[in-house]
Amino acid sequence: MARTTRAAKTAKETKRLWLTYPKKVIQQPAIYELGHRFKVVTNIRQASVTEEVGIVSLELLGARDEIKKAIKWLEGLGIKVEPVEINVIEG
Repeated sequence: MARTTRAAKTAKETKRLWLTYPKKVIQQPAIYELGHRFKVVTNIRQASVTEEVGIVSLELLGARDEIKKAIKWLEGLGIKVEPVEINVIEG
């Protein structure tokens, strides 16, 4: 198994995610807390929130390890996290 270099662990990357909030956590400031708990920059790209569900397109910028920790934390709150699929149609 190849070793991960320190530079690879700290290199900045961007992840685009869909977050689906269940009713019980819609009122929590999860994205605000995320930016304070982890060394990531958050950028809300799109959001739709009702009393029943919240759907947010979130961009995270940071080291791969920090992004993974942040995603795990969100999932621990009960928020479903999925990657944004980008469809490219070549012409």
